[in-house]
Amino acid sequence: MAVTATRTRLKPIFSNSIRIESQSSGSVWQLVAAISGIYISFLTWAVLQERISTSPYGPDNRVFRASLVINTIQSFCAALVGYIYARYNSSSNKQSSAIFPNRKAVFQYALVATTSSLASPFGYASLKHIDYLTLLLGKSCKLLPVMALHVLIFRKKYAWSKYLVVFAVTLGVSLFTLYHPSAGKKAAQAPSSSSFYGLLLLGINLLFDGLTNSTQDHIFHTQPTITGPKMMCGINVMATLLTSAFLVTPFSRQLQDSLEFFNLYPQVLYDILSFSLCGAIGQVFIFFTLSKFGSLTLVTVTVTRKMMSMLLSVVWFQHKLTAGQWAGVLMVFGGVGGEALMKYFEKKKTVEKNAVDKTK
Repeated sequence: MAVTATRTRLKPIFSNSIRIESQSSGSVWQLVAAISGIYISFLTWAVLQERISTSPYGPDNRVFRASLVINTIQSFCAALVGYIYARYNSSSNKQSSAIFPNRKAVFQYALVATTSSLASPFGYASLKHIDYLTLLLGKSCKLLPVMALHVLIFRKKYAWSKYLVVFAVTLGVSLFTLYHPSAGKKAAQAPSSSSFYGLLLLGINLLFDGLTNSTQDHIFHTQPTITGPKMMCGINVMATLLTSAFLVTPFSRQLQDSLEFFNLYPQVLYDILSFSLCGAIGQVFIFFTLSKFGSLTLVTVTVTRKMMSMLLSVVWFQHKLTAGQWAGVLMVFGGVGGEALMKYFEKKKTVEKNAVDKTK
């Protein structure tokens, strides 16, 4: 569905943290294939996500609202594809193929699966109060909750440039929401706090994303045998078990309602399966790009992919953006791009310093 000096943060449910190789080892054709795979997979993924979550199905214009069912199907597909990729990766690198190397890994996977599974329903719920473009733009702002967690809980201090990036991103999202062309109509038809409530739900979604990313970083530091593909499989296995268990409890009717919806409108099931498969395959291309060409290339591809997803949404679903909203979009992606460049130069400086220290 976010890049540090050593890791890239991507979509919830999937594995968001991956070890990086610093040098490019791939050919031009491999790079073209990787970029094409990411663009095709995730642009299709974004269109299907917006269609499933906002577009009505059937003559009675019903919208599919069972977010946990979407999560379950999505995590199952990601677990299956992740397992195949983990086995292939392990055999190629002569590593252990164990997805769950110890009990600690099971607990850690379960913790990440819990936070990632909790994040998604808040994101889908926010769409009742904000539009998909605002959600898509807000999902580019994962730096904000991560920094807030570190400042408030761990008392960590950041360079002024980090706060500048957060300010630009926050202001950009605010401009985008403020200059929404239908804001006046909504104000007359719904409570004035509706958009604010939607942004609050989106903020909770991003907070859980931040917890997911931080926990994944901790797993990599404490479990050196766990690779990206193994984590992708392990977390999604646990997420599938977790959401499936909740769906069969008396506390949820999403499974029954979904089966009824699928029976009446089978097209939504095909859309969800396609959506899940695109996300899982896209993750494989992300891992491949990172291992062959490094983090800078991946950051460039993912940032531009998010911009393309937004532009495609505008064209495909015939959204109309005001000048103020375009200014907000530019501020957000300018801040995200600036953050990526700063982290690249920080990483480069660290590598050069380590190289000098080794020669002494």
